[in-house]
Amino acid sequence: MVYTASFAFFEAIWEAGVTYCFVNLGSDHPSIIEAIVKGQNEKKGKFPKIITCPNEMVALSMADGYARLTGKPQCVIVHVDVGTQGLGAAVHNASTGRAPVLIFAGLSPFTLEGEMRGSRTEYIHWIQDVPDQKQIVAQYCRYTGEIKTGKNVKQMVNRALSFAMSDPKGPVYLYGAREAMEEDLAPYKLEQEYWHPVEPAALPMSGVKTIAEALVNAQEPLVITGYSGRNHAAVEELVQLADNVKGLRVLDTGGSDMCFPANHPAWLGLRYGIEPSIKTADVIVVLDCDVPWINTQCHPKAGAKVFHIDVDPLKQQMPVFYLKALQRYRADSYTSLGQLNAYLTSNLKDKISSNLFSNRWTTLQESHKKKLIAIASEARVDSNGHFGTPYLAQQLKRHCPEDTLWVIEAVTQTSFVADQLQATLPGSWLNCGGGGLGWSGGAALGIKLASDTEGKKQFVCQIVGDGTYLFSVPGSVYWISRRYKIPVLTIVLNNKGWNAPRKSMLLVHPNGEGSKVSNEELNISFMPSPDYSGIAKAAAGGEIWAAHASAAGELEKLLPEAIKSVLSGTTAVLDAHLEGPEGKFIKRKAAAMG
Repeated sequence: MVYTASFAFFEAIWEAGVTYCFVNLGSDHPSIIEAIVKGQNEKKGKFPKIITCPNEMVALSMADGYARLTGKPQCVIVHVDVGTQGLGAAVHNASTGRAPVLIFAGLSPFTLEGEMRGSRTEYIHWIQDVPDQKQIVAQYCRYTGEIKTGKNVKQMVNRALSFAMSDPKGPVYLYGAREAMEEDLAPYKLEQEYWHPVEPAALPMSGVKTIAEALVNAQEPLVITGYSGRNHAAVEELVQLADNVKGLRVLDTGGSDMCFPANHPAWLGLRYGIEPSIKTADVIVVLDCDVPWINTQCHPKAGAKVFHIDVDPLKQQMPVFYLKALQRYRADSYTSLGQLNAYLTSNLKDKISSNLFSNRWTTLQESHKKKLIAIASEARVDSNGHFGTPYLAQQLKRHCPEDTLWVIEAVTQTSFVADQLQATLPGSWLNCGGGGLGWSGGAALGIKLASDTEGKKQFVCQIVGDGTYLFSVPGSVYWISRRYKIPVLTIVLNNKGWNAPRKSMLLVHPNGEGSKVSNEELNISFMPSPDYSGIAKAAAGGEIWAAHASAAGELEKLLPEAIKSVLSGTTAVLDAHLEGPEGKFIKRKAAAMG
């Protein structure tokens, strides 16, 4: 029986709980391909399922999305240095977004004359032999390691996964030459009970007491979060904290996960580091958050007490980061919230039950009600039937199933979308968390695959900007969707170009030359507009629902059709043309929101 290092590799990832491999195969993978066929023939379902991905960024984005929804790492296999480079911005996204994924890449053979099975056999083996392949991605990875022999391949896999699954979670990268992966072995197994990630850390008791008492004694307490909702159980604990400390408010500044439900009076919505409550709060708890505020635009007032709880409070991969925090703690948010709630109910119960907190609760409810009314008023249609993102998002919330999983990459439109969707279910909102545009195409497929495989088979809706849609490699995304029957609804926010660069320019040069010219002159216009839904339809060989909506009447007719298509098993792409030339409605609102 042939039992190679490559076959042992697949056994190792399966035994560690990896169920899918997203692959883009090449000349470094003969033993990998042999192992795949052998596993499919012999393992009878106890072998990772293989998803062919014509583009590496889509492959990693799929694994990323799957891992974010389930908390379980998946595997991506790419081809030597060029395939590693092809991962592109997806490595940044997985790293910044704390998504546990295992990446494996081959190396060009290191023997030339047939000394070993796997020696060089093709011209390209010289061209793709680079000095240090791992350095392409090392700064984004929690761990990199070379498989030098098959004799410890399972140990190398499990060591890598231990890093991927220990906080802060993220991508890991293994690589091995053809000769090493071709090595014949005696079959073996590891004792998986000895290969667990590091357990979550707790707050010290002094920290629990300090933070709990500061929150209770505050006039205007605030929690700023970003990733705490990745653990779905943490949402309930944060709600409990807001119920205990009535008057406390919660702001989400990252939008990576649904951290706090919109139907709670303490909800302030999603804003990227700019919100009036940041300026007025006297006690702030920063909870698993990368950018709680943008100092040049908004920051806490003098004398505000700031406490930072994070699995990575020093932000070890950011050369420049600091907060004026009185205390910072390397601790798990779910564990910390549970500790704070237990302390409040056992040590400060009388105080938090007083009339002072009851009055604050009433005030908070009134403020929340006014906020929802203001948000609803933004969802409007002009006299010509043209609409902007708020109206579109409102209609999506109205028509899509209640338990829809929202996969968001709306860039400058994210706050509008969050305001209107008003997510309340843990795990129902997933955003990139990074800056590598194009995440959501593959991520939506990975999230749908995860929901169908391990979850409740929920409806998945991707909301993506037009420029970001092009970054997502739709030619690969919609081919995969059709090939593997992974139906999702894609809504393209077509505002005819990149509006983020204009906003960035205006923040630095509000009255500069660029402020006076069109998007065409700024070189950020996509006019004439591509046929975004047509691109998807072509990629799927015509087996896709595709349409355009430019007016509210068209949207009212087409959106239910698109949803019906997805529920019937066929992906739908709706190109939503936003109001006015160059999305003037959107830019006006974005400027008003800061």
